[in-house]
Amino acid sequence: MPSLPLLPEVSSELSAKALRVHERLCAVYGCPIPYFRTQDPLGELVSALLSHRTRNASSGAAFRRLRECLPTWEAVRDAPCTEIQEAISAVTWPEQKAPRIQQVLRRITELRGGDLSLDFLGALPVREARDWLEALPGVGPKTSAATLLFSRLRMPALPVDSHHHRVAARLGLIPESTAVGPSHRLLEAQLPADWDAQRLYDNHEALMLHGQRCCFFQNPACQRCAVLDLCPTGRARLASLGDRPGPLQGME
Repeated sequence: MPSLPLLPEVSSELSAKALRVHERLCAVYGCPIPYFRTQDPLGELVSALLSHRTRNASSGAAFRRLRECLPTWEAVRDAPCTEIQEAISAVTWPEQKAPRIQQVLRRITELRGGDLSLDFLGALPVREARDWLEALPGVGPKTSAATLLFSRLRMPALPVDSHHHRVAARLGLIPESTAVGPSHRLLEAQLPADWDAQRLYDNHEALMLHGQRCCFFQNPACQRCAVLDLCPTGRARLASLGDRPGPLQGME
């Protein structure tokens, strides 16, 4: 299986800025942030596939319903597709996600000689494990990272969701034109290579929470932003509104 190229080179200035952002937001959101669940990696993969363009409450409800109706992954793989679709009806596009989940489960079964499990990924280097996952149908960098980091494997891989991506782009950590997929490697390259799973989890969660609670898609609350002095987008926005930046949390 071909591997992706090494992480891109990043300037020392950009890496330093990424660390300052991390430290500021960790102070606001309370790092280390507890993991929200412990789940086997295959369950985490299915959960990630269900969550695409779906609120967490809805995808969580769909996952629980699926497990109630079909308590083994073999049963999910072999059930009529309409049964899967009905069980996950709370998510967006269940008619697309149901056949995709079964396609993924069948492919894993083929590749693993009948072993419907992803626990073996824990013995692989992170990049190799991600390459293996991303060769599955419909699995991209966010899903592969979430499977490794959020599951009980606790492997150091950085997921980037829409909130994380928006905050990073406004801060100038990535170009605004960068799509979510390619942003994974750019943002990961800015962080220390020896960071463990907890610190990468903290980084993702802190930027995600900031996007949810302050750096909104519309009308971001720039006046109370802990990283406003590091954010060209926020400062330009306030200047255009004729506002003077207020006191900043955690200014150096």
